[in-house]
Parts: sequence; structure tokens; C-alpha cells
Amino acid sequence: MLDTHELSRRPGTMQEVSRKVQAPADLGTAVIGIPEGADLMLGLRLESVLEGVLVTGVVRGTAVGECVRCLDPVSKQVTVRVQELFAYPERVQAAEESGDEDAEDEAVLVDDLADIEPAVRDSLVTALPFQPLCRQDCPGLCSECGARLAEDPDHHHDVVDPRWSALQTMLEESSVSDDKKES
Repeated sequence: MLDTHELSRRPGTMQEVSRKVQAPADLGTAVIGIPEGADLMLGLRLESVLEGVLVTGVVRGTAVGECVRCLDPVSKQVTVRVQELFAYPERVQAAEESGDEDAEDEAVLVDDLADIEPAVRDSLVTALPFQPLCRQDCPGLCSECGARLAEDPDHHHDVVDPRWSALQTMLEESSVSDDKKES
């Protein structure tokens, strides 16, 4: 929560905030995210405007997860821009009374406090990689046995396509009968 009381509802007044905060729970996806309690660095500007308080700035944190190919740990610095207008409660109430359907979706100041967690969450989660990799050329794991292909690039298995198994059986039988004829 950011206290906007010092802006005194005078359009044009501005306040800069630099703060280290703890990351909330579930800040990410199942594959990668910022762990709960990890440090988030906020560098924000709070500006009083006619409609409310405009919060803009940068949020930085370290996301951790695992590579989607080889399951090795991944750590990635994430920096995102945040921008959110926190409307004054009386403006939102007036907009709702006038029939403005978008008014209920606006962020609202509550007792001169701006809850920036939803804006930070929206910006950070969408900036995280959808499929994090330990490195761009990660070969992953063998689909047959799970061996790390980075450690053994020549690793392979001789696997017969099941669609050809009947032909493979015929070839084996033919080779056995040829061996019997020769003996």
C-alpha cells in the first residue's frame, strides 16, 4: 500500500517512492515465478491528477523456476513498467451513479492508500517467460530414458516405429528361415 495523503489532492503535485518490499504469494506461474517473501524493488512516481493519483514506475525482482526442457533451475531478473490510475472514491461513485459501467473496474484510493499489488502482479506475471529455458540451445532430456542430452549429445535409442513392427517380424522370421536353409 502506498500512502498518497501528502499529495493533498492538488493536481500537479508529485512524490517519488523507492522501496524494497516482500513479494506476495503466487506471483508467477506453475513453471516460473517470484518466490513469496523475495525482495521486489519499487521505483515509483505518484502524481496527483484531477481524477485521482497516477502511479508510474519500475518494479524489479528475481524469478526462479525450472527449464521446461531439462528441468534445471532457472533464475531470471525481471524488470517491468507499472502504470495505474487510482481514482478518488467520490469520482468513482459519481461515475457509477451516472451509469458508467467501466467505473467498477477502476482502481480506487481507500483512505488515501493505493493498493498497487494487482498492478504489480499483472505487469510481472505477463512479463515472465512462458517457457523458461536454462539456455537458448538446451537440448533437454531423452524422451525414452530421461538422460540429459547436454551431457551426452550422441545419446540415442534404436526404436522401431510400431507401425512397422509387423514388417520387422516378417524380416526376422525370413532371416531365421534363411539361416536354417544354409545350415
